[in-house]
Amino acid sequence: MPLAYLPSPTRGVWHLGPVPVRAYALCILAGIFAAVWLTRRRWAARGRPPVEVEDIAVWAVPFGILGGRLYHVITDPELYFAPGREPVRVLYIWDGGLGIPGAVALGALGAWLGCRRRGIALADFADALAPGLILAQAVGRWGNYFNQELFGSPTGLPWKLLIDPVHRPTDSPGVAFYHPTFLYESLWDLGAMALLLWLDARHRPSRGRLFACYVLAYTTGRAWIEALRIDHANHFLGLRLNDWVSAALFTAALAYLLAARRRTPAHDAGRPEAKRS
Repeated sequence: MPLAYLPSPTRGVWHLGPVPVRAYALCILAGIFAAVWLTRRRWAARGRPPVEVEDIAVWAVPFGILGGRLYHVITDPELYFAPGREPVRVLYIWDGGLGIPGAVALGALGAWLGCRRRGIALADFADALAPGLILAQAVGRWGNYFNQELFGSPTGLPWKLLIDPVHRPTDSPGVAFYHPTFLYESLWDLGAMALLLWLDARHRPSRGRLFACYVLAYTTGRAWIEALRIDHANHFLGLRLNDWVSAALFTAALAYLLAARRRTPAHDAGRPEAKRS
């Protein structure tokens, strides 16, 4: 056994009597709480009541979980509906399978509903949320670690991840060490969060611009990380489907930022000044 490697958890589920406590779910919940905490601080700095964040989260979080699951099932339907598969496993979200693009898309719909009830512009809330959202993704990715899933190709690097035999690809059962892509994405997301906080403090982008920067940062990282992953994925013109989705989102966010640059400052006249502590 090599001296330098990352071990995998010995278990991802604990039982409190008959109740299973799953590490994957705990990581998702921890990510949600981290996002709410950071967004509350940023929302208060904008002179808004922090309680509005929880009011909107009540709508955004369930929509986001539903959207993440729908995205996963729609893009990989053969995992559930092919002959010999169990369609009921569509409901087993604790086994993993929450697609971030779908979670963000449907979560945005939930956030819009919550903002509408409070008379808040969705773009303003999205800018306050952006660093917290990518923080949630950084925390939530550790759920894949506990599930021993979504790892990358075999590697001999010192930070290689040991995968138990039961979780290894069927075509390489004798290969024990793989790229820890969950860790790569988590670290990338933390770096992107720091970048967003710096951009907001230095340039104060508004009206959805900071959220667009979040999309650019996330999809850039997802592109190279996706290239390392070897889990099941549908392909189109030689690329994984998630690569095409990332490319489309990157292009849309870049187009939005370029269009926003041509607007006059009057478009931002109504933005409340941030209260910096």
